[in-house]
Amino acid sequence: MLKRYFEIERRGTSVRVEVVAGVTTFLTMAYIIFVNPNILSDTGMDKNALIAVTCIVTAAATIVTGLFGKAPIAMAPGMGLNSFFAYSLVAQEEISWQTGLGVVFLSGLFFLILTLVGLRKKLVEAIPAGLIAAIAVGIGLFIALVGLNNLGLVLRDDKTLFVLGDITKTTVWIGLLGLAVMAALGLLGVMGSLLIGILVATVVAVVLGYVDRPTAWLSLNWPVREVALQLDIRGALKISLWGSIFTLMFIDMFDSIGTLVACGEKAGLRDERGQIRGLDRLLGIDAVATMFGALLGTSTTTSYVESAAGIEQGGRTGLMSVVTGALFLLALFLVPVIAVVPGYATAPALIVVGYFMMKEVRRIHFRKLDELIPSLIIVVMIAVSFQISMGLALGFVSFAVLKILMRRAREIRPAMRLIAGLSLLFLAVQWWPAVAAMFKSSAPAA
Repeated sequence: MLKRYFEIERRGTSVRVEVVAGVTTFLTMAYIIFVNPNILSDTGMDKNALIAVTCIVTAAATIVTGLFGKAPIAMAPGMGLNSFFAYSLVAQEEISWQTGLGVVFLSGLFFLILTLVGLRKKLVEAIPAGLIAAIAVGIGLFIALVGLNNLGLVLRDDKTLFVLGDITKTTVWIGLLGLAVMAALGLLGVMGSLLIGILVATVVAVVLGYVDRPTAWLSLNWPVREVALQLDIRGALKISLWGSIFTLMFIDMFDSIGTLVACGEKAGLRDERGQIRGLDRLLGIDAVATMFGALLGTSTTTSYVESAAGIEQGGRTGLMSVVTGALFLLALFLVPVIAVVPGYATAPALIVVGYFMMKEVRRIHFRKLDELIPSLIIVVMIAVSFQISMGLALGFVSFAVLKILMRRAREIRPAMRLIAGLSLLFLAVQWWPAVAAMFKSSAPAA
């Protein structure tokens, strides 16, 4: 029955191969159990609750993908998306994490609607590939900077923007040891290099007395209620947050489509027309998973490119995803152990993930000026402003303006005009209070 449901023989695989592939995928992405709670807890959310929620949401989304999407794809709270939630949305917009979860829920809802009505394809095709690559590079640089900051190696400074941290601190060197382990094992092709690096840094921190030993090894006490069903959808409907909803939706969309196409290609999921089988269904699961995650209390859920590690091991069916999801459920019992992992131990994983995302720079069209300038604006402004939404909005608007100035406005697709218009509206909402205050201060006294 298992073989028939997952079409194992038709896909040229076996149950044993699928199980091995599922374990491999789990090992390569298990770092999210440590990293996601450390990032989101900076908003004031309960860390122990976040560990449990991360495991539950990842397990549920991945198992559903395997059972109903029948694809070897794992889903979890996305890197970059969680940083956007914590540092751009909640911190920069000065809103509560409850309102931030409302924004995540609405972005998932709109993503689902776009997928159901068929607009998703038009919107994605309207944005040049070079700009999509720039988004990945900008977010990668942003994540790397967050990792360097959490490590204590690079700090924000009012005068010079960034400044070197105190490299004499032992915690910085513990984090660098973890980074060295990740890099060395990654070069050797060892599966789970990020997870091993995090564990090595944590063990060293415990041995040196910088981290308390876990109070227990196993636990059935999962304080999910501390963050579950706390989202504030009404507060998220403010006009000033529409740009953030728009940004989360598009980042998730680009992330998911890129991952699903790349992994689907490797897994042999293309049909006779050259399309990825069940792509819209998988995107629909992604959107619902984001809404489910927001209800439970975590940032946007997306498809994970680490699924490719399992596919390389021979994974070809949804059984691989079911195995991966089941292992995340088992990780729930280790919440007390995971809770002691410090931020400087997970920071190297952010740096490595950021590096891999920045490799997309090769897809930016450096010879096309009307794409190069907006791409550079996107990359630089995301990193400098620590606001992904601001970088995207400025990049999309500058792309449209350059096309108009070069008298090539006809090359802007209708969907891209809509995106540029929404971006302009977002910038107007963001800057209007400052502009109004400037005019008010410059007006002559009565």
